This record gives sequence, structure tokens and C-alpha cells, in this order.
Amino acid sequence: MSQKKPYVILTRTLPDSIETRMRELFDARLNEIDEALSQEALIEAVKLADVLVPTVTDRIDAELISKAGDQLKLIASFGTGVDHIDLAAARQRGITVTNTPGVLTEDTADVAMALMLAVPRRIAEGDKRARSGSWQGWSPTGMLGHRINGKRLGIIGMGRIGEAIARRARGFGLSIHYHNRKAVHPETEAELEATYWESLDQMLSRVDIVCVNCPHTPATHQLLSRERLALMRPSAYLVNTSRGEIVDEEALADLLAEKQIAGAGLDVYSDEPNIPQGLIDLPNVVLLPHIGSATIEGRLEMGDKVIINIQTFWDGHTPPDRVIEAML
Repeated sequence: MSQKKPYVILTRTLPDSIETRMRELFDARLNEIDEALSQEALIEAVKLADVLVPTVTDRIDAELISKAGDQLKLIASFGTGVDHIDLAAARQRGITVTNTPGVLTEDTADVAMALMLAVPRRIAEGDKRARSGSWQGWSPTGMLGHRINGKRLGIIGMGRIGEAIARRARGFGLSIHYHNRKAVHPETEAELEATYWESLDQMLSRVDIVCVNCPHTPATHQLLSRERLALMRPSAYLVNTSRGEIVDEEALADLLAEKQIAGAGLDVYSDEPNIPQGLIDLPNVVLLPHIGSATIEGRLEMGDKVIINIQTFWDGHTPPDRVIEAML
């Protein structure tokens, strides 16, 4: 590649130290107001940039990629998921795509575990009552929830995050069940004392907590359909820190309202930042604003990965976090 500094356009504000390093290494254009770029601004960006640094909220679809200038050779996404990027369109234009895998594993697993505790133990309801002034003091039957110790956890997608959640859950006395495209390594399965279910339907009907951790792909779009959600026990809980599009949110709200599912803890939604009113109105749902990866440490590590991917690519080598469609 050329020795000139690549013209890098960031679509959102990143941590100061990351932006400073990018300015030192590249000809970087920052987004100082930290608002999502309009479609017109994104079109301008792909026409001008050598490298685009989008986030998971930017839709980099085939139409946008078709408007890119010939100089755009790398989309270095600031995030793990790549369902917001049309990988086939990028490949056809000869544009390499990278992401930031691995660094968000522990942070996302922490939030999933927090939701697993918060929903059965009615933490959000309790906080609201304590602040409202309506609390009349301790009562033997007040704010009764359910313990998670001794329950079965069903993990959908046993990748890095799924395994990290399983390790945490075992510490809380949960037994581990999982559904995956294939069983994990026997040593990992033995370590976690995990039970593999080839049939998702069979697992859903048997576990007490369902935790969604698979990526959003065409194959997993609304994987938890109304029919599948209806297989869950009335005493079961759903936790989703992956992608909102994997769950039929309308069906979930209906089943929660009808007490066919006991509760849900959600950090992601299909049309962010919009959350279905049917979910907002329910007391047995804990809603978070997509904070699964929101730690200072995680954001800095993500930024470091973006910088390494850009520098490696610009030096003429394959970036370490290149996204390959066939491996998703």
C-alpha cells in the first residue's frame, strides 16, 4: 500500500486517547458532536474515505457501498457484530471488513449475569418502590421473587460470550444447557458440566432461564419466534444481550403480559433506540439501553483493535480481525 497516511473517517466520537492516536497515525476526520451521521453524510464519507470506521448503529448496506469511491478499501468497524454491514456487497467491491472480537466477552457476560439476577429477584421493581416512597417496610411476603441457584440455564450460542456466561452461572449454582450449531470441545463441555441440545425446541421447554448469545444472521433472524417462545415454561425467564432481531418482540410482550413467560431482561432491541411500548409497560421486564459492552476498558481495547487493523492493512498485510463471511 501507499506510504501516505490513509484518510480515515469516524462516524461517532471515540475515547479521547483513541482519537488522539488515530490523529497521530492517520489523516483522521473525527465526529466531534457524537451524533449518528445522516444517510447523506455517510454517502459523502464513503465517497471520500480510504478507511471508514463505523459503529454497529451505522447501516452499511449494498446501496451505500455502491456509492463508495474506488479509494475505499477498508471498513474497520468499531464493534463485534457485523450484521449492519453487507459483507457480500463489500467483497464484490474489493473492500475488506474488520471488527473488534474478543474484547467485549467479559463485559457482555457481566451484563447477562446481572439481568439473570435482576429479573427473578425483581431488582428493578424493588428500586422503583424504594425510591417512590410507597415502601412500608419489610414484610414476610413482600417483593417475593425466585432464586436462581439450582435452576437450569439454556444458552443459545456457545461462543466466547456464551462460555463466559456459563462460567459465571456455574458460580451461582446454575446447571448449564446449550444449543449451538455443533457441540463445543469435549474438554470445555466437561469443564462446564454442560448438556448439549441439538434441538433448540427441546431445550426451550426444559430450562428455567434462556440466554440469547448467538449473532444475528439471516439464519437467526427471529430465531425465537412466537411458536418457539411459547415452548418456554410459564416460570422461565428470557435474557437477551445479543441482538434484538433474534427475538420476536411483539410475541414476547404478548406472552409476558399473559404470564406465559415469567419475565425478561433485555439489553438489545430490533429497532434501536425504539423499544416496543408493550415491553416498556410490563413490570416483569428489565430494560437496559444496550450497555452490554459499555465499559471504559472495553471501549479502549476496541479502539486499539481498530487502530491495529487499519495500520496492518495499510502496511500491506491481512488485518488480524478480518471478517470472513463463511466463518459467521
